[in-house]
Amino acid sequence: MPRATSHTPDPAVDAAALLRRLAFFGLTLVIPVTALVSRRSVVILAPIGIALLIIAALLDGVQRPLGAGLARLGGARAILAGALLLGWCALSLVWTPFPGPASERLLNLAATVGLTVAGYLALPDRMRSANLYLLPLGVGAAAIGAVLLGLFSGASLRGGFEDDSSLERGAMLLALLVWPAAAWLRSRRRDMEALGLAVVVALALVLAPGPVPLLALACGAAAFALSAWRQGLGVRVTAGVAAGLVALAPLLPFLLRPVLTPLLGPLHPTILTLKAWQRVVTTEPLRLITGHGLETAIRGKVIGMLPANAPASLLFEIWYELGIVGAFAAAFVLWSGIRHSGREHPVLTPGAMATAATAFASACLGIGTTASWWFTSVTVVVLVFIAVERGQFRTSRPKASALPPRSAA
Repeated sequence: MPRATSHTPDPAVDAAALLRRLAFFGLTLVIPVTALVSRRSVVILAPIGIALLIIAALLDGVQRPLGAGLARLGGARAILAGALLLGWCALSLVWTPFPGPASERLLNLAATVGLTVAGYLALPDRMRSANLYLLPLGVGAAAIGAVLLGLFSGASLRGGFEDDSSLERGAMLLALLVWPAAAWLRSRRRDMEALGLAVVVALALVLAPGPVPLLALACGAAAFALSAWRQGLGVRVTAGVAAGLVALAPLLPFLLRPVLTPLLGPLHPTILTLKAWQRVVTTEPLRLITGHGLETAIRGKVIGMLPANAPASLLFEIWYELGIVGAFAAAFVLWSGIRHSGREHPVLTPGAMATAATAFASACLGIGTTASWWFTSVTVVVLVFIAVERGQFRTSRPKASALPPRSAA
């Protein structure tokens, strides 16, 4: 008689699965909902979720080796460019007028990068579908909550929230998370559910206090449509536009101001901002090489180093603070990172391009990229999308009609 095989449950594996489920419950469901009413929820809950992922990986031993894991983040050259960017940020502490706040910002940036890498290495190679279906549930619940807040929370009801900035931050997180959620649903052949989720999120962003999340979502939608139509073209355009804008940012005010002045008028705030940007470029051209150091773009406005109407945008801040070295290193990281996103699973490529375009557009539109909540939100989105990629391991089963007929005994 054949012996019956007995499967002894492993408590460590079961505990790791439970911790991983709790981590994804927090990252994909709790954070999107609570971000609408609390400014600090992302900064507090995201490290807790990543810590649970790390503990789970240590329990069942699914973590990747450090060298092999880093090699897949975007190639050796992208890692070197990222290291150069962080190193140049550290070196700029020598000439920044604000060494104390700049050091704190650098430590926060390094901690966020380290947390992202640790979470990436802790993710298993095969993600359970049950964990990933929490993502569209969380995004949908948060979008419905944002719609209700936008429709029914007047001035009297909003007193229960911290301020409108919480709603705008939650809306920005929704704009970022909707693309991994839609990509996961499309990979499961749930196209109508993905479309419905995108529509609900767009409606929520229409009702958001600020226009930046909706504009960033529109940029993501354009990248999604182009990549879905022609995948290679969409990847090249998304990566090229992001890297090109960062690398050539000092030329933008000289190109845009003559075009926009007849349309908007010489006293429009946008024209005055471009004029201030031109003045910064022309009065200190040598500073385009080294930059002024970390933390000078924001604090410089307070002490009069910069005009009050200077741009609040990644394109201006990275050149003003880090100069050509930092800007070119960041441009190469963007180029390489975006081109590597979703390439192993073509069904996810439109969602990857939309995610990258939304994040980059929000940074260019002045969402506040120096704030910890924005960096942490990007960390959550990156880890979630990587998890979606690792949920694509299943192959489709053949239909019963395609199987060869069983021979009669």
